[in-house]
Amino acid sequence: METILTVNNLTKKFGFLTAVKDLSFTIEKGNVYGILGPNGSGKSTTLGIVLNVVNRSAGSFSWFNGSLSTHEALKKVGAIIERPNFYPYMTAVQNLKLVCKIKEVSPDKIAEKLELVGLLDRKDSKFRTYSLGMKQRLAIASALLNDPEILILDEPTNGLDPQGIHQIREIIKKIASQGTTILLASHLLDEVEKVCSHVVILRKGEKLYSGPVEDMLASHGFFELQTEHTDALLDFLEKQAIFGAVKQENGVIKVILKEEMDAKTLNEQLFAKGIVLSHLVKRKESLEEQFLTLTNNIQKPA
Repeated sequence: METILTVNNLTKKFGFLTAVKDLSFTIEKGNVYGILGPNGSGKSTTLGIVLNVVNRSAGSFSWFNGSLSTHEALKKVGAIIERPNFYPYMTAVQNLKLVCKIKEVSPDKIAEKLELVGLLDRKDSKFRTYSLGMKQRLAIASALLNDPEILILDEPTNGLDPQGIHQIREIIKKIASQGTTILLASHLLDEVEKVCSHVVILRKGEKLYSGPVEDMLASHGFFELQTEHTDALLDFLEKQAIFGAVKQENGVIKVILKEEMDAKTLNEQLFAKGIVLSHLVKRKESLEEQFLTLTNNIQKPA
């Protein structure tokens, strides 16, 4: 698979503060990557470095297997790393024509990109009449004018209402389905879970995890169980190596699986021990649960 971006041991220091620490990851063509972490985790700094607007302190990065200089490579990149900033008194089309001049690309695709982001019917409206969500969608159209191989978005749904968030996420999915690689930074677990195929998780500039969203922690899921034989069930679960943490909430016992196991097998084993279940559900851990487990497990002492 073609490599779009390679980051090796990247570090950025601002005085005594280390914003990014020894960070390495790879972006492969055709995927949607999320850089996930709370505010101050180094997401925007990392994007700034690979877009050549922030100088790195150490480490390296290369675009397209190092076949192009950064300057040439960035002509194949579309990016939005700040609030949309267009001329308020100009229409969408006028603003995008200006962007085409700056990027030295043909204005032929303006209508196509406006249609993609759902703004073709407002192409002659002045930018100042746009809602925040519309402004963000116009910025995405602008970033796509050069038909980039990769689109980079920093917190693309920040400040938007639920409808605006949904619209942006659907646009991201549509762009990805057309073969464009996407790299987005977000502090929203929900966003990454819904639109990304891969995730890089940062905390205080350090990488905690990098890989497919579905493989995160190689989770085998968990069971939710209820029975009148609670004590016997808890005793059984604690003695089996296949089970991890056991929690009790509102009469429901939740047990994490360390290995693969189906509900039928568990039910048969418990029935053989005289434990009859009134409730048995197997679930997959949400990204949020896995994220919390991951960050808690790697918590360092202060």
